Amino acid sequence: MSWGGEQGVRISLSAVVMALRRNVLCVLTTEDADQALALPSGPFDPVNDRTFERALRAFVTAQTGFGLGFVEQLYTFGDAGRESPRATPGPDRLREISVGYLALTDEAVDMEPPGARWTPVLDIFPWEDRRTGSPASMRSIMPALVHWGQFEPSRASRIDTLMPVLQAGRWDETRVLERYELLYEAGLVAEAARDRDGSPGIALGDRPMASDHRRILATGLGRLRSKLRYRPVLFELAPPTFTLSALQAAAEAVVGLKLHKQNFRRGVERTGLVEPTGQVSTGTGGRPAELFCYTGTGPGDGQAPGLALPTLR
Repeated sequence: MSWGGEQGVRISLSAVVMALRRNVLCVLTTEDADQALALPSGPFDPVNDRTFERALRAFVTAQTGFGLGFVEQLYTFGDAGRESPRATPGPDRLREISVGYLALTDEAVDMEPPGARWTPVLDIFPWEDRRTGSPASMRSIMPALVHWGQFEPSRASRIDTLMPVLQAGRWDETRVLERYELLYEAGLVAEAARDRDGSPGIALGDRPMASDHRRILATGLGRLRSKLRYRPVLFELAPPTFTLSALQAAAEAVVGLKLHKQNFRRGVERTGLVEPTGQVSTGTGGRPAELFCYTGTGPGDGQAPGLALPTLR
């Protein structure tokens, strides 16, 4: 397929399917032809595929065995220069357009097709996990970033904004994509070395992905974290009944931050989104805890709100 009669265009569709497994935020992954970690994806065929979404659903089921429920479009990635480094150079080289979608599920069953699995998201982005303080990977990241940005004020300003180490209250958990792109531009992640045919980045304890899939996943994680505050999406990942402690642990697994227990519970109760079931859980290892369920509506006009996420300072 061509665009403007000049350069060929190839459209690929990718799915970011996220779930909580034992209070670990996971993404549905597969492997590409080189056994690199990848999102379920495939090319859109304008002749045989009626819609992007139908084609996407077929790719996900064929590659993982998982049937998608509701999906929403994330973003269309079409920046020049992001083509596969193995693509043939020259005027016949295809321009690659990636269309990403986000899906959430509470049914993270084990996958059967080879290579398909649920991969912990924070294994892919370890610097995004600040539940126990500054992650170990930051000890490698920060000196390299400071060196990269020392002679350009604009770089130094971005580093200070996106990677505040000492002032935890300034950390914006939603800016996942911007942080990943900062590390990419600084040449610190494996994808940068791959795309530029350069030396490998520093050891970060992370997990690279095929093509631009980590960029798409970063967009999905940032979108999910942002939506927690204005829509009740956490309950799409939760089981039908849950304790408030389990709900808090689920929220912490998504945002990568430690939340204030009493303030979180008060915030949940004020939303009117949960109600007690009259039952208790005996599987917590301590005192029996009251079980709650999602009501599906909020106060007032019935427009369900998100959750307050009061972090520990």
